[in-house]
Amino acid sequence: MPATRPLFGFHAVTARLRQRPDAVHALYVLAGRQDPRARDLVARAQQAAVAVHVADSARLDALAGHGRHQGVVAIVDDALPHVTLDDVLAAASEPPLLLVLDGVTDPHNLGACLRCADAFGALAVIVPKDRAVGVNATVAKAASGAADTVPVIAVTNLARTMRELKEREVWLLGADAGGEPLPSADLTGPIAWVLGAEGQGLRRLTRDSCDRIVGIPLFGSVASLNVSVAAGICLYATRAARG
Repeated sequence: MPATRPLFGFHAVTARLRQRPDAVHALYVLAGRQDPRARDLVARAQQAAVAVHVADSARLDALAGHGRHQGVVAIVDDALPHVTLDDVLAAASEPPLLLVLDGVTDPHNLGACLRCADAFGALAVIVPKDRAVGVNATVAKAASGAADTVPVIAVTNLARTMRELKEREVWLLGADAGGEPLPSADLTGPIAWVLGAEGQGLRRLTRDSCDRIVGIPLFGSVASLNVSVAAGICLYATRAARG
């Protein structure tokens, strides 16, 4: 029996049933939920031969570890399919667009970055194994299904991985204040956007490993943007530049 974990929230559970129904062992739904959203989810689970159980709030709270589950908890395989950087680049049908996150520790931020990566066609999100959050149930819920559509590649040595990307002719664009303005930056060709941790930005070694530093012009009183907001802006700008 493989290791399992809870997955909660309608978007995350629906995405797992759509993408990897074989990795869903059971679905628990709050008693009394008969709305169309719940009925569609139950029908999808039954079609995939997943056992569906009716449960009360206390049971769902215990399964999820808290009450923010929207009345839906699935028991799924803990491990996601192993995907390497070589796998992602080999399967690319257009100039690769990647997102590299250096030390993002907030699961909600990682989940939001995955949503941005999915929305704007990034092939993968690359994170260091240490000093960063991995994909867990909170990340999956915040990602609203994108945790099952965008590979997260955890690497032992981020600097070495960045060198490998350069060797594969992928341009590394660091998003940081003081760089060339985003509206005038060349965003054509294979690109990996590199963003730093919440509140700290890019570490010096990571910044020095980038080919170029690009800044997002800000016109208000705030000095910086949340990492997931910055990721969305950079990825959208790249997609728009490609036409």
